[in-house]
Amino acid sequence: MAEEKLTGLGKIFNGNTTAGRANVGKATYAVIGLIIAYNMMKPKKK
Repeated sequence: MAEEKLTGLGKIFNGNTTAGRANVGKATYAVIGLIIAYNMMKPKKK
């Protein structure tokens, strides 16, 4: 397989490498955590 010249986010979230797949997983957990935190901290409607 030829080496791809990836730049930017493509290099960080590369689905062909273990580190890239781990970064995708970490980003997914971070987004889910932010959504939960937002829903817990927003004011309650009366």
